[in-house]
Amino acid sequence: MFIEVTGLKKGYTTGEVRTEVLKGVDLQLEKGEIGVILGPSGSGKSTLVNIIGGVDRSDGGSVMVDGTTVTSLKDVELTEYRRENIGFVFQFYNLVPNLTVGENIEVCANISTAPLDVDQVLASVGLLDKKDRFPRELSGGEQQRVSIARAIVKNPKLLLCDEPTGAVDFETSRSILALLQRINTDFGTTILMITHNTAISGMANTVFRLRSGAVVERVRNKETLPAERIEW
Repeated sequence: MFIEVTGLKKGYTTGEVRTEVLKGVDLQLEKGEIGVILGPSGSGKSTLVNIIGGVDRSDGGSVMVDGTTVTSLKDVELTEYRRENIGFVFQFYNLVPNLTVGENIEVCANISTAPLDVDQVLASVGLLDKKDRFPRELSGGEQQRVSIARAIVKNPKLLLCDEPTGAVDFETSRSILALLQRINTDFGTTILMITHNTAISGMANTVFRLRSGAVVERVRNKETLPAERIEW
């Protein structure tokens, strides 16, 4: 199993109030698959993905990714784990405004020991002709494509996507989802995506429904739906 989450717990204390966000989450995903985590705001989706990605630490339980027990890593080891294994795609693009498209991607390529070719990645997201443009000269959908290119140029084993279509319109959303499917096929990248949009679950191999900090349903799709056919 490529991702194996067992009994994961996480809570936060504000003043004298303790809020338990994750209450013993179990989750498994095979290598090379697409997983979708569904759930409303406040269900713990982002917290779960941040722990899997080594951005946050748990209070209990374990996370194993490709044989590495992430929850046991020291801070310096977590930095190495994120740099070499994880690509992040967020709802908001976080591009460096005074760098060109190519430079935004090269920044991430330079921190990896085995990056993909920048032009190859730009071509794969359909933006090779925009390499010398600045983010302000791009549409929202194009900026999201740059953020995806920046994540995959590191050649990560795992791509973590936090509401990647949340800031774009319907048609752009479908093109972004189609791009993620193509990355999964072309590069063999395992993808774990969180969303509140139930329609997106059709493109996943496995769907996890998260509610109040626990996985309440796990569905294995016999067939996955091409992103172009997703409707909502």
